[in-house]
This record gives sequence, structure tokens and C-alpha cells, in this order.
Amino acid sequence: MALSSYIKHQFNGIVWRMEIDPVNAMLFVEIRNEQEKQVSFASISLPDGQINFNQLYTDERWLTGIEAAYNNVLLLHNYESPGSPTHKGIIAIDGLSGKILWSDYNRTFNHLSKNGPVIFDNRIQPRKLFTVSIKRGETIGPYNPIIDEDIETAIILPDVVNADNLELHNLPEQPFGNIVHNLYHNDFRIVSLHALKSDQLNQVLYIFKNDRLVFNDLLNTGIQKLQPEAFVLHHHYLIYLKNKVELNVINLKTE
Repeated sequence: MALSSYIKHQFNGIVWRMEIDPVNAMLFVEIRNEQEKQVSFASISLPDGQINFNQLYTDERWLTGIEAAYNNVLLLHNYESPGSPTHKGIIAIDGLSGKILWSDYNRTFNHLSKNGPVIFDNRIQPRKLFTVSIKRGETIGPYNPIIDEDIETAIILPDVVNADNLELHNLPEQPFGNIVHNLYHNDFRIVSLHALKSDQLNQVLYIFKNDRLVFNDLLNTGIQKLQPEAFVLHHHYLIYLKNKVELNVINLKTE
């Protein structure tokens, strides 16, 4: 095979969420170890594969998660209560060192703008939105949708395509359910599909370059139902998971 993963890292739990900083292509990962009831975080630079930090823990063992990432800052949130999906509080983490830049447990993240996070104070009703500095947490001013523009991400998801609508003569196996996830990038075609072997449902990934198979990987085996898309593309970085615990990144940049 002509391609290989230049980032391959197995975590000590299930990858629950990934977020990409659109400014500097830094990938942040939320890992949940359900047996230990412990959540941790990792930071990886996509351009060079450098792991900036791994197994980063907060004071809250379980009830915290990734909110957003921008300009070298990872934003985390807590939860209102163990049984509630409602987010509460903000913790800003330096994306390189993992050090806490600031925290505020009375205000809650609403969304991300180019000028900084847009937040609201849980104690004030009706809700009023403010924009704050992502580096320092200080209030910049009331949220103005004209000035505080939303951030555009460069993340591309594959198309969900009926196999009958594709040229599948070069696929090594027949897709189960007749559905494939398909994406074209430069000279590459990336395909993920489910295949039934010996009454066992597997999920596989194939990469073709000019109709020639240059990479394949078995992503999940013995699964019970069809899985969602297996990969995303950020610029020329193909990102996918194996068995929900192993991160793989392939550089699809063409010279």
C-alpha cells in the first residue's frame, strides 16, 4: 500500500468527541473510560503529529466534556447535574501545555464567534449574550451577530450514497445494506462501508488514487448495527477511528 497513518495512537478509553481548532489544525480528543468513570483530554497537532498533551484530567472526574476549540484554546464545560445533558460553566485550556487559562462556573457557552466565545450568565434572566476573550475570559461586550461572526470550519463529511449510484466494480466487497460513505479529495476517493463476513458485520475503509487501491483498514468488527460515517476530512488530513479507541490520521496532500 502506498499510504499509511502518520498519526496512530490508542487511548485508554472510548473516544467520545473530537474537535479541530480551525486556526492551527490542532485536534482535541475527549476520552471516556467508563469502567473508571474518568474523562480525560488529549491535544495533537495535525501538521506534524506532535502529541501536545495526553491523559489531561480536570477536578471533575466525569461530568465534563469538550465544548469548542479556537486559536490554540480548548474550551470545556461541566454538566448541571449527573442526569442532565445541560451544560454549565466554562474552562479554557491552553492547547499546547494543557494549563488552565481561566474558568467561570456561573457562565455558560452558547456558541463560538471569530471574536471569542459567546456566553450567558445562568443567574440572569432573560438570557443575555456576551462575547468574551477566549484567552483571558474577560467580557468584550454584548454579543453583536454582525460584528461577532460565526466561525467557518474546514471539516468535510462524506456523502451517504446508494451503492447503485456508484461505480463499485473496484471495491473488494459488496456493501451491506447497499449504502456507502463516499468522498473525493484531489486524486483520492475515500470509501467506508459495512460488509458481512461469516455472519459478522464489519466496517472497513478504502482509499483509492486514480482508481487504484492504495490503503485499506478494518475499522470495527462484530458490530450489531450500521455505524455512522467512519471518517472526516480537515483540509488534506483524513481522520478516522478504529474500534472507537485508536486514532488514525493520513495525509492526503498531493504535491
